[in-house]
Amino acid sequence: MLEKKTISLPNGEVYAYIEQKPENAAGSETILLLHGNSASSLFFMPLFKNLANIHLIAPDLRGFGDSTYSGRFSSLTELADDVIAFAGALGISKAHVTGHSAGGGIALELAVRYPGFVNSLFIIQGFSHKGIPFFSTKPDGTFAPFASKEELAADPVLMAPALALLEQKNSAFIDLFWKNTIYVNKQPPKEENDIYIAENLKQRNLVDLNWALVHFNMSAKHNGYSQGTGTIGTIKCPAAFTCAALDRIVPPAMVKENAAAISGSKLLEYKESGHSPLVDCPAQLAKDILDHIQAENKT
Repeated sequence: MLEKKTISLPNGEVYAYIEQKPENAAGSETILLLHGNSASSLFFMPLFKNLANIHLIAPDLRGFGDSTYSGRFSSLTELADDVIAFAGALGISKAHVTGHSAGGGIALELAVRYPGFVNSLFIIQGFSHKGIPFFSTKPDGTFAPFASKEELAADPVLMAPALALLEQKNSAFIDLFWKNTIYVNKQPPKEENDIYIAENLKQRNLVDLNWALVHFNMSAKHNGYSQGTGTIGTIKCPAAFTCAALDRIVPPAMVKENAAAISGSKLLEYKESGHSPLVDCPAQLAKDILDHIQAENKT
């Protein structure tokens, strides 16, 4: 297993991360990998194996894995600011940014807020740039936005059970849930799966992250929680989106909508993958990431 290192950020957080910097790294390219919800840097192990000659860095985001959670957050912009501070602490001024799922939203925020930092974007099964349509169900059957983090945490359908599983460290149920929602095509090897579950159980920010996800809105429309910023259309760097036909978390229509919102984006369709191409087709995913970077370098 890749060994984690740590580095302190100016905001008082301490980020854990894994890094691969081979002596024969192709050129001076750096790929920054941002994991999704219920995950950590170690979920990118398949890419480390399949991009052996590339400089790769993957942090545990705030409140995930072995990074600290000294301060709570309410938006993905705060996590994007963390990532820039993290990169700055390591002396990295530019990178190709790859984000998986919720990490894709953070990657988009980076491209908007710090365009000089992001050479290119590669989004793996990223959720909607309009946010996640997650609402409270009222007694009369209608839906309404959660009014506070406390109300969100008390949601009896998804949030309260998920928080209970983390509190109980119920690895068996989490394993079953993943097999029926994320790993619907291929299962990771048991040794890797055990690592992934152990990393998932370290998450402490589930309420904050989901609050940030429902309020995230880069479209020009209102999403039920807030008016969109309209910033999705300002992204100018080369962007690519994977679109997995078997994904039960992020439907293909959502990915296609994301790709259409950024001029010139590439849509990469994986017919036999679910929410984790990292497990379902890591070699193809690694090739597509590398091809995207090389195409950007030729322009």
